[in-house]
Amino acid sequence: MSTPLSPNELKMDPASLYREDIYTDRKIGTIRVLTPVTSGGLADASRPVLYVGETQLLTPGGLLPLAFELPAASLADAIEKFAAGANEAVERTRRELEQLRREAASSIIVPDRMPGGLTPPGGPGGLPGGGNIRLR
Repeated sequence: MSTPLSPNELKMDPASLYREDIYTDRKIGTIRVLTPVTSGGLADASRPVLYVGETQLLTPGGLLPLAFELPAASLADAIEKFAAGANEAVERTRRELEQLRREAASSIIVPDRMPGGLTPPGGPGGLPGGGNIRLR
């Protein structure tokens, strides 16, 4: 059960405001340009403009959204670095999924015999012929 948020936790930080502009080619992805602004809505030149690339990866489970920062000095620079950033995000996601897969596989426990000397139908392992289950 979650705890209710206090009004202080719902307060926006006026020193951390950004204006967001979205650019897309309508095929590969989008680039979000986050321009720092003051609480009056004027551009804040004391903070850097941020560029975030977004795309989707088709997996057997469906579309997986990917977001990644682009270390760029301009929109043109961000467009140039989009492919490298997307490839890095795909590789990072692949490694994370592989790690999750390994963790899930290592949590499977297969006993080699039944407790108390009981033998299930079909012999040890419960399979016809006494087959053994082995994880690779």
